[in-house]
Amino acid sequence: MKKSLIYLDQENIQNSIDLLAVIDLMYGKGNSTTYAVCLNHLGEEVTGLVDYIINIKDERIENHDLVNLTNCLDELQKTYAFDSILIPATQTGRMLAPRLSMRLHVGLVADVTAIEHQNGNLEMVRPAFSGKIMAGIVNKGRLPIMMSVRQNVFNYNSDESKNTEKIEFLPTNIQPSTIQLLDSKEKERSLDIRDSEILISGGGGVQDNFHCLDMLAQQLDAQVSASRRIVDSGLASRRIQVGQSGKTVSPRLYIALGIYGSLQHIEGLNNVENIISVNIDKDAPICSLSDIVVVGDAVEFIERLVKKIKNNRKIETGENL
Repeated sequence: MKKSLIYLDQENIQNSIDLLAVIDLMYGKGNSTTYAVCLNHLGEEVTGLVDYIINIKDERIENHDLVNLTNCLDELQKTYAFDSILIPATQTGRMLAPRLSMRLHVGLVADVTAIEHQNGNLEMVRPAFSGKIMAGIVNKGRLPIMMSVRQNVFNYNSDESKNTEKIEFLPTNIQPSTIQLLDSKEKERSLDIRDSEILISGGGGVQDNFHCLDMLAQQLDAQVSASRRIVDSGLASRRIQVGQSGKTVSPRLYIALGIYGSLQHIEGLNNVENIISVNIDKDAPICSLSDIVVVGDAVEFIERLVKKIKNNRKIETGENL
């Protein structure tokens, strides 16, 4: 029986839970004893989902204290000898994973988006060369297998309820923190396209009229996202880019306007319920994934749909009656 550890990032619990889906893909469902480690936290969110919850209990350690977090996970590895350690690719996870891999003298595969098995080897798949290709990486070195996993790619669902045991871990190698809080400001919360129910996404076909997407987004209470081509042209921020080198999204409705649908972009779509694509090229790859394909000009589609929505609302409210 394999032993796997997931790091429970309190800033993004759901993506930490979804790491359990990766373990099932690695070893097969039920073939690994699962541990979740958290810091000064009881881990109620994963009770019934994992076999063991390890609570690192030491009030001297803060969530951003990566030096001591690394020390703690190093101690845990020496104690339990995990076969794999999985960390979500959150802001904290992206800093913690490489520190821990260096400490353990093992390789790290960052931003994993898929797990495959080829010729008896476990392959960890991640985008490479700015998302232009997918690289399958095999661990041929010492254990544990270490990876950080891209958010919103995997989805863990299980009807099984485990009899979770809780372990209180008291670390022995804690160093005085050298981190000082000099100032703090409350950051204005910005909407994240990964949380959107409806996304209006534009590609090269609307490059000259990308601003038109805002009109449709406003009518549908949606958010605007973009392909890499739009971002590279400077028309949109990288924070709204969908794709391997951007963000992975799972909206209920994804309206793809003038998007060709390269592998880089399609890999950013995960568990999307409905896709509507508007493209002058009916053979574009995005069309093969779509529930509805509109062959035509995307800007004309926006104008007509916005007009139709406004007219329907006037009828509903009786403005023209």
